[in-house]
Parts: sequence; C-alpha cells; structure tokens
Amino acid sequence: MSNRYRINLVPGDGIGKEVIPEGVKVLNELAAQHGFGLEYQEFPYSCEYRGRHGRMMPEDGIERLSQCDAIYLGAVGYPGVPDHVSLWELLIPIRREFQQYISVRPVCLLPGIRSPLANRTAEDINFIVVRENNEGEYSEIGGRIYSGTDMESANQLSVFSRRGVDR
Repeated sequence: MSNRYRINLVPGDGIGKEVIPEGVKVLNELAAQHGFGLEYQEFPYSCEYRGRHGRMMPEDGIERLSQCDAIYLGAVGYPGVPDHVSLWELLIPIRREFQQYISVRPVCLLPGIRSPLANRTAEDINFIVVRENNEGEYSEIGGRIYSGTDMESANQLSVFSRRGVDR
C-alpha cells in the first residue's frame, strides 16, 4: 500500500470555498505528523459551474472524480438555484456512485453559545445522528397531482433495501 494519497477536492459553493482550504491545511498537518503524502486535484463542480455550463458537472464528472483515493466535498447551494437541483445533479450522483450511504452528524454543546440546553455542560452531551444518505427519501419515487390548484398534493415513497437496512 502506498503512503501517498490522492484527494479530489470539490469546494462547491458558498462556505465550501472557505472550509475546504482550511480542511486541506489540517490534512496536510496530519500527513506531516503521520508520515504520508497527499496530492490534491480541485474540481469546480458547483451551482456556479451550472450557471456557466448548464449542469452541475460534466457528463464524465463522476468518472473524473473516481480517479483518486478520496473525495473531499465542501457545500453546494446558491441563490437562484433550487436545492433539488444541486441535490439531484451533484450530491446524489456522487453519493450513489461511491456508496456514500451514511451521514454521521455528531452533536456537541459549544462553549459560549446560547442553547435550549443551557443548564448542561459539554460533558453532558453525547449524541450522534446517523442517517441514510442514498435510500429512504432519496428514492426518486413520487410526484404531484392537481398541480397549480387548491387540491395540489405531493407524495414521496421512501425505499429501504435489505442491504441498506442491514448496513
């Protein structure tokens, strides 16, 4: 196994462009401390990219991203671009192709921040939200009826495969 790793960076939009460079600094420090190397290639896939090219990433975008050991994705979303566009044109294709099926969200109480948990300390909070990232509400099964009327209704089917539930 090589001790050099290639990471494809997708800063995306907004805060992603600020977070990714700072995260790269942390990764570089870890690499230096633990004796491995990192190479980066940045990809401009984002809502801004969509504004210039009509899509969130090129047709071979997934293939380009696959030529690495890891993908480091910032954030996507941009004024004037509906959330479902960035979700279905960039995030879901990446999640599905690379089986990024888990979203882990640790919860902690930050010192100095007002919270409904104000009488608790950071040591009192030990909570992690784990949610499905590919299946469930991301099934693409659903639709609308009576669009544009006062009877307009939407439905969405959640799908959970045996493999997805077992993992």
